[in-house]
Amino acid sequence: MIDSIKVIAFDADDTLWVNEPFFQDTEKAFCQLLHEFGTSEDISAHLFQTEMRNLEIYGYGAKGFTLSMIETAVEVSNNQVSSVCINKLIGLGKSLLTIPIQLLEGAEDALKKLSGKYNLVVATKGDLLDQQKKLQRSGLKVYFNHVEIMSDKREEDYKYLLSNLGIEPKELLMVGNSMKSDIQPVLNIGGYGAYIPFHTVWQHEKTNEKVDYSRIFVLESLHQLENILL
Repeated sequence: MIDSIKVIAFDADDTLWVNEPFFQDTEKAFCQLLHEFGTSEDISAHLFQTEMRNLEIYGYGAKGFTLSMIETAVEVSNNQVSSVCINKLIGLGKSLLTIPIQLLEGAEDALKKLSGKYNLVVATKGDLLDQQKKLQRSGLKVYFNHVEIMSDKREEDYKYLLSNLGIEPKELLMVGNSMKSDIQPVLNIGGYGAYIPFHTVWQHEKTNEKVDYSRIFVLESLHQLENILL
């Protein structure tokens, strides 16, 4: 148990509910639609490059992903992609915004046990409207005292979160599935991390950066949170 912890912040996508597998399924459908213009490997690689180029413009989330799919389709087809195909890509993007929420095992149970004992916060990045709707559809909003939908998860973004919450870094435990976005930046500013790996990881979230594990708890599921906190 860490006596200094006052706030537990939870990432949302692939920490509280399933997200990345739906994006990967959509990307597979995208590559199949464009099969006449290249291999799935080449089209996926082009899409990733487009996404990275567009992050500063569109940010994270399904809407930016959809625009990057359309841009990629135009580029790999040398402007030959049909309007019918573009319409299908728009449909794929919209489907990501309406997929039913699938809570990860132990999510609601962990929140029930920790609420009232700690100040619980959502700290997630992505499109504002989409993340707000997912949280509402999840049925978990009732457990949280504060929701922070961030444009990114860098050290300065977490410092802003700390300022909003009026706490010191040592009073924050960040729970998430991304070492790069959820854990490392919080450690760098003096907080704690509970890392719960998810079986599917977006390429952009992978990192080879060395991590100081002295303030990290590596867990198999949200069920184990109570073992380190209660």
